[in-house]
Amino acid sequence: MGIDYRVLQEAAKWFAVLQSGAASAGERQAWNAWLEHPEHARAWAKVERISGQFQPLADDAVGRTAGAMLHSRQSNRRQALKVLSVLCGGAALSLAGGSLPWRQWTADEQTAVGEVRDLRLADGSQLWLNTDTAVDIADDATARRLALYHGELLVDASPSQGGRPLLLTSREGRVRSEQAARFSLRQEDGHTRLSVFAGVVDIQLDGLGVTRVAAGQQTDFSRRYIAPLSAARAEHQAWASGVLLADNQRLEDFLVELSRYRHGYLGCDPRIADLRVVGAFPLGDTERVLDALAATLPVRIERRMAWWVSLEPAAARGGV
Repeated sequence: MGIDYRVLQEAAKWFAVLQSGAASAGERQAWNAWLEHPEHARAWAKVERISGQFQPLADDAVGRTAGAMLHSRQSNRRQALKVLSVLCGGAALSLAGGSLPWRQWTADEQTAVGEVRDLRLADGSQLWLNTDTAVDIADDATARRLALYHGELLVDASPSQGGRPLLLTSREGRVRSEQAARFSLRQEDGHTRLSVFAGVVDIQLDGLGVTRVAAGQQTDFSRRYIAPLSAARAEHQAWASGVLLADNQRLEDFLVELSRYRHGYLGCDPRIADLRVVGAFPLGDTERVLDALAATLPVRIERRMAWWVSLEPAAARGGV
């Protein structure tokens, strides 16, 4: 069950007050009383979880041991994770307020939040990694293989050579390209989205056979279901050029997408959620995007903390 937007804002306000170091005894007593409500407690936990993203790993001995390694390439990253596993007694690792999947951390190629990067594969195919993406790359005598663990890829695939197709797996299934093709694959919670811009790509799911997706089409699939085909959307590849496209998009949905490229919380007051956004925005400067929204829509930017930002109705004054 989701947390009411206004309650989340109240939690953020209380967090800012208590973290200021100037909270009075009366304010602390009022906060304790506020926290007794179950939804307030859940909102407070979310604020604390997000704030934890900004606590450096180097605050403790484990972090100092492994932190430097985690910034280097794969052999050292895997060594760092082994160190963390030993020091944590084999328990599930938790960093920045959440558990981190082993495969995501040890993937061959990764991007940070807000980073978009491209690389060329051994067969000449071009690969773009969107923000916060992790992928493994393997090449053998039978196939060219990619495994997407998190995030989103855009692939400009070379045609099969020597009968070696391009196989790209997600948590839900596998897509296959024999010909030259351009397509994106995005890992969502519980499903994968495939958008094809050139060529054809096949979806292969256990027990469901093969579904062919042609240029100009997209679909979502889970392990047991493939959604009806629809028109591929330009924004599903525009990010590779550093552009976030919005074509009459709801403001709330636009902010959800924008939040993928920045740390912290980015919220939208329900009263302005249905405002429409149209335009091309630079992914490399999310603050500039927010300023553009405030300049063109009846909204204002509310910054309770550097990492807690909300868009509110322009006419709103004060309060939480």
